[in-house]
Amino acid sequence: QVQLVESGGGLVQPGGSLRLSCSASGRTLDRYAIAWFRQAPGRERRDGVSSISNSDGNTYYVDSVKGRFTMSRDNSKNTVYLQMNSLKPEDTGVYYCAATRALMESVGSEDEYDYWGQGTQVTVSS
Repeated sequence: QVQLVESGGGLVQPGGSLRLSCSASGRTLDRYAIAWFRQAPGRERRDGVSSISNSDGNTYYVDSVKGRFTMSRDNSKNTVYLQMNSLKPEDTGVYYCAATRALMESVGSEDEYDYWGQGTQVTVSS
């Protein structure tokens, strides 16, 4: 099993930036597809934001964050990151990282991921 721990959330003004980290223990991440999801206020489900594929090595983003968010991984630290720039109020939510050994070539849905962190709150507000 892999254990995931997110950090880096906080309160930021619109147009600001944050960098989220997801540190893994128990297993190395290189064989896992890793994704960031967010759960908006009042929404039951978590929506995919970005992912790094364990099939083709590509990084995928949903349209609403393309050009603003960048996902990366540091295998030496067993950590993935989500750099979020030009933040908007609609980016507010709890951000989770998730992992699966299944081969993924898109962000996918939350049902496709087996391992989850506890989440970190991101609030974009003036």
